[in-house]
Amino acid sequence: MSISMHSASVPVFRQMLTNLLAWLDKAQAYAETRKFKSDNYLGLRLAGVENPKYEDNEATLDELRARIRKTLEFMQSVPADKVDGSEEREIVVPLRNGELKFTGERYLKHYAMPNFYFHCTTAYALLRHAGVDIGKVDYIGAAG
Repeated sequence: MSISMHSASVPVFRQMLTNLLAWLDKAQAYAETRKFKSDNYLGLRLAGVENPKYEDNEATLDELRARIRKTLEFMQSVPADKVDGSEEREIVVPLRNGELKFTGERYLKHYAMPNFYFHCTTAYALLRHAGVDIGKVDYIGAAG
């Protein structure tokens, strides 16, 4: 039995983004307990190199939560039939020096999912590094 593209992606993204909202709530509480501005988290980096600046301009945890909630709402608005059946659709990712081409399934498994987990894991690591009391149960969250 095969799985659908929708079931392989949306529930996973929804779970991790919902977990991320909980981590931000814990970060807010930690900052309030320690009496510092929670906005300080937004400047955290694991590496000492400043990242390039893009249109992403969230300046507070509330703004970041709002963006995540908008993403969750958008994902919920996309009917499964708009995603299912896209396994063989060509996906082209533009790069500075060309482009990457994938089938839908390969894009999901080998580009979108790893990229998504990279960003979730980095946010989790930064918050833990800053002292926020989150652990593996917070990362994994409730299944489904």
